[in-house]
Amino acid sequence: LNFIAVNPHLFSLNLQGVTRGRSWEPSMLARCTQGLTSVLLALKKCPMIRYQLSSDMSKRLAESVKQIITKEYELFDFRKTEVPPLLLILDRSDDAITPLLNQWTYQAMVHELLGLNNNRIDLSRVPGISKDLREVVLSAENDEFYANNLYLNFGEIGTNIKNLMEDFQKKKPKGQQKLESISDMKAFVDNYPQFKKMSGTVSKHVTVVGELSRLVSERQLMEVSEVEQELACQNDHSSAQQNVRRLLQNPRVSELDAVRLVMLYALRYERHSSSILSSLMDELSRRGVSERHRRMVQAAVEYGGKRIRGSDLITPTDAVSITKQFFKGLKGVENVYTQHQPLLHDTLDQMIKGRLKDSQFPYLGASSLRDRPQDILVFMIGGATYEEALTVYNLNRSTPGVRIVLGGSNIHNTKSFLEEVMSATGPSSSSNRAHGGGFHSSRR
Repeated sequence: LNFIAVNPHLFSLNLQGVTRGRSWEPSMLARCTQGLTSVLLALKKCPMIRYQLSSDMSKRLAESVKQIITKEYELFDFRKTEVPPLLLILDRSDDAITPLLNQWTYQAMVHELLGLNNNRIDLSRVPGISKDLREVVLSAENDEFYANNLYLNFGEIGTNIKNLMEDFQKKKPKGQQKLESISDMKAFVDNYPQFKKMSGTVSKHVTVVGELSRLVSERQLMEVSEVEQELACQNDHSSAQQNVRRLLQNPRVSELDAVRLVMLYALRYERHSSSILSSLMDELSRRGVSERHRRMVQAAVEYGGKRIRGSDLITPTDAVSITKQFFKGLKGVENVYTQHQPLLHDTLDQMIKGRLKDSQFPYLGASSLRDRPQDILVFMIGGATYEEALTVYNLNRSTPGVRIVLGGSNIHNTKSFLEEVMSATGPSSSSNRAHGGGFHSSRR
């Protein structure tokens, strides 16, 4: 199988480490081309292709996919639609902030804190876990509770799990149930599989949500997340530096969270005249953060810093964004953890409105499309995230007549994204040689 359908509008090629510097890891271009053309065939689409101009890798993948479509034109001879479908190829390094943020919706939290691998979670490290729950499957197709709670935030999931429990208590066969007649027994046996299935669902989700909850309080993730969101969305350097420093001095903040905060600071205030990055790096050393983790800060800037980005990831503070911030602030306190919108949101919003600039996202070998696109397939080289999947889900719901599918070489949480960054900026990468190679990673 060349691709995995993760959600109805999300697929993954399950490929880690597709880049070396600014170019393709040699075998990976062919594998991404194969995966992407399989998706197009499965969806019966022969698309026009747009790609991110600032990324040479995007252009090469676009050309490679186009080549297959041209060569195998009989396979791609689908019924023409009035507005042709569109394939948009993007590069992860344009937004290195999104994969670094803690998440607060169910699916994204599970992946961030426990790790979701082809819909499986490994719970073997959970204190006091029972044998049958060491590995559980979370799939929206055959788990109604999961399907209904995928995109809800943590507060709502807590309430829903309580309702699930109460519902279950009501349906639980009473120990003293009278099984006097054959029909009593038959009713009991008929209900039993349903009961058993429900019992499995309940114990699974209670365990998962319980473990998420334990990690949130143990790692003080609400405080951490609030500062992450401030770094990603606000423009107040003095407040940001104080908050990051305060958290770095908190012994309960984990090594990963400490490094992630410094990375976000480095990406956000890379060129700030009074940047305190070097003193934050000293703070990491004082905390005893491993050298491998400390090196990742520099790698993240090398991977997705200002010099690399084609888009304006960090918007200047102008009147418009200040008012936007203000209105967001009015929407309620719980949103302090979910203010961030991935760059993908803006890109797709522009595209749907027919305003995405050809100068930044040219069409491959075709004049531009006059009509607004209806069928959009977005592919993220270097991996997509569940936060972006949520964005696509919301855009699909709010824009009737538009259908967007998102795919990535992988679906990242922070850990897998940092591995991607390290392999892209590692010793064999061309970008390192070009810059005197001052920064080496030891790959595991």
